Amino acid sequence: MKQLGLSAPLFVKKPKQTRRQQFLQEMEQVVPWALWESRIVPHYPTAGRGRRPFPLATMLRIHLMQQWFGYSDPAMEEALHDIPMLREFAGLDAGEDAMPDETTILKFRRLLESHQLAQTLFDETAALLAEKGLLLRQGTIVDATLIAAPPSTKNRERKRDKEMSSTKKGNNYHFGMKAHIGVDAESGLVHTLEVTTAKVADGVMTDALLHGEERIVLGDRAYSRKERNLEADLQEGEPVWGVSVQAQEGRDLPAEQALYNRMLAPLRAAVEHPFRIVKRQFGYTKVRYRGLFKNGQQLYLLFALGNLYHVRQAMRPT
Repeated sequence: MKQLGLSAPLFVKKPKQTRRQQFLQEMEQVVPWALWESRIVPHYPTAGRGRRPFPLATMLRIHLMQQWFGYSDPAMEEALHDIPMLREFAGLDAGEDAMPDETTILKFRRLLESHQLAQTLFDETAALLAEKGLLLRQGTIVDATLIAAPPSTKNRERKRDKEMSSTKKGNNYHFGMKAHIGVDAESGLVHTLEVTTAKVADGVMTDALLHGEERIVLGDRAYSRKERNLEADLQEGEPVWGVSVQAQEGRDLPAEQALYNRMLAPLRAAVEHPFRIVKRQFGYTKVRYRGLFKNGQQLYLLFALGNLYHVRQAMRPT
C-alpha cells in the first residue's frame, strides 16, 4: 500500500467545501431544533435498567439525514461509520462514542410514527413560519403529485400493497399514492398536506386543503367546477377561485379562455416548488414503506423540511 504523504486529510489546510457540507450547514441553522426536540422528548425513553439511550438530538439528526439523503436504516448505520461529516453533524465522535445500529435507528422512526410526531412537527413548523411573517395565508394554491409504489408481486405476500392503487394520467397508468398540498400563494410554503391512494380525484380533496382564511384559491383544471371560477357568484366571505378552464372534448379553447389559462399559469407555478424540493432535492420519488400511514408520516416530515429549505436564506441568522 502506498504511504500517505502530506496531502492526507489531516494535513490539508483548506479542504474544498462540498455541496453536502454546505447543505448541512444551512439546515443546521434553519431547523428549529429546540422546538422539535421539545415535542419529541415527552415520548422519548429515559435511562433505565437497560442500555442508556442515545441523546435525542443525535437520533433526530440521524433521522433527518435519512430524509435528506435517502439512507435506509442499514445504510445509515454504515454511513455513520464511513463518513466523518455525517458523524460530526450527528454529534458523534468515532474515537469515544458508540454508533447507533440499524435497530436503534428503526426504533426511533417507529417512535415518531406511533405518536404521529411528524405531523406535529409539520404543524409546528407552519405555525413558526407564520409567526415570522413568512407564511401569510391570504391565498392558497392546491395541487397533487403522484408518488410511485412498486407494482410487482414478487414479495413475501405475493401481492401488491392493497392501500396503493392505479390511476391514469395522460395516456399512462401509474400505481402508488398521491400527496395533496395546499400552498401559500405568496411564499410558496406548504400549510396543508393530505395523503390518499392514487385513484382519489384531485378535486375531491379541495376543501381539506384550505385553511378557511383565503381570499383567493388557485388550481389547475383538475379542480374545475362551474362554481369555481372568477365569474362565479360568490357569497360573502367566500374566496375568489382562479381555476384553469378545461376544453370540451374535441374542441379547442376559445381565445379568451386560453388567455385566461396563460395568465393563471405563472400564479400557480409556486405550487410546483415544494414538489421539486421533495422529489429532486431530497430524492423522494418512490414510497419506502407499505401502507399509507407510514409513507404519509414521512411526507409530513419531508414537507416540513422542504418548507425550511425553501426559506433558508430568510431564516438564517444575520
